[in-house]
Amino acid sequence: KRRIENPRIVMLDCNLEYKKGESQTNMEFMQETDFRKILQLEENYIKEICDDIIALKPDLVLTEKGVSDLAQHFLLKAGISAIRRLRKSDMNRVARAVGGQIVHRTEELKESDVGTECGLFEIKKFGDEYFTFLTKCKNPKACTILLRGASKDVLMEVERNLQDAMNVARNVMLDPFLVSR
Repeated sequence: KRRIENPRIVMLDCNLEYKKGESQTNMEFMQETDFRKILQLEENYIKEICDDIIALKPDLVLTEKGVSDLAQHFLLKAGISAIRRLRKSDMNRVARAVGGQIVHRTEELKESDVGTECGLFEIKKFGDEYFTFLTKCKNPKACTILLRGASKDVLMEVERNLQDAMNVARNVMLDPFLVSR
């Protein structure tokens, strides 16, 4: 879904795909049924982790790692959207903005981990790129400022000026005294 009002958001720091072997792993199958068993084990594992998520009835799942096609299928069937490969810094900002906790294993998920303070989730397209917006948060403790400019040089200049302005605002908040001449 590209627009969800008052979404319930689950944030994960784990894969929603089958764990691959740490080193080069080879499997030898003597019969076709052996291969089917391995595929069934893989599907059962994905179903299990998706069921852990579905039990909390979220509208949106954000993860720092990957999401397999099978996991996307199970989540979509339950009406849950998934966004994968968020940067750790972005995930921390999202957690602060929506009031949830980042969970490292789906088995550890509990109701208090779900972010419920976001008023609106949207995906918008600017130019050739898609951007995700979490807006109308009840008590946001983080934000992102989207800068757009005619060229890379102009954009870098605007970013530097904005950084200076934010530092001035921070300094005034930390030390609200002015020195006069």
